[in-house]
Amino acid sequence: MEDKQAMEDLRGRGIKALPVTIIDDKEVIIGYFPKKLIPAFKLDVKVDLSGKTEWLADKYERILSAAVRAAPQFTQEQLDTDVPWRPWTVRKTVMHIMSFPEVAYLSHKVGSMSQEEMRASDERLKDIYTASEMIDYGNKVRTDIVAFLNSGDNDAYDREVPAHYGGEVTVLELLNIILSHSTHHMKQLYHYMQTDLGITPVEPASEADFEGIQTPEALF
Repeated sequence: MEDKQAMEDLRGRGIKALPVTIIDDKEVIIGYFPKKLIPAFKLDVKVDLSGKTEWLADKYERILSAAVRAAPQFTQEQLDTDVPWRPWTVRKTVMHIMSFPEVAYLSHKVGSMSQEEMRASDERLKDIYTASEMIDYGNKVRTDIVAFLNSGDNDAYDREVPAHYGGEVTVLELLNIILSHSTHHMKQLYHYMQTDLGITPVEPASEADFEGIQTPEALF
């Protein structure tokens, strides 16, 4: 099977930390791929984003603003410390919350959100190091995405792009998927702040901010 061969190829390259779903030891679904996962698990789920650009813009405003507010609550030493759930620093985690939405948004120009684009984004942003620099970057991403979602550019919203998260999706569908992805990591970050560092988040995202964004119930 093509997917199984892909898995073997990935293992051969030492890549072990991918999101992978194996069904009945027969079907292998690599990555977050709703168009395969929903029918495979016979889920009664339908995502209708028609007319929801305003909702997405509002949620990106809230979640990215929360990430920007969180960044300066860490010392530089804490930003350079690895988080417990994967070999990433706190800095990398906060940047991931901000940068994945940017890569998803830029897919309407570059035509995809591949692993190559994600790696290129990491390389491009590697010199953003301090909390102050992260704030400037996060605010720019937030402004760009909200402006795009408020632009009414339906051709760009409906462009189908191949994505590591979601498979063949429209740009609007991809932005919805990545909103959930970033929100999941935002919740993880708050949990880490409180549980591991003893930091009470200042002006954290509220339940109203999170409302309607689908994330896993279990964070770890």
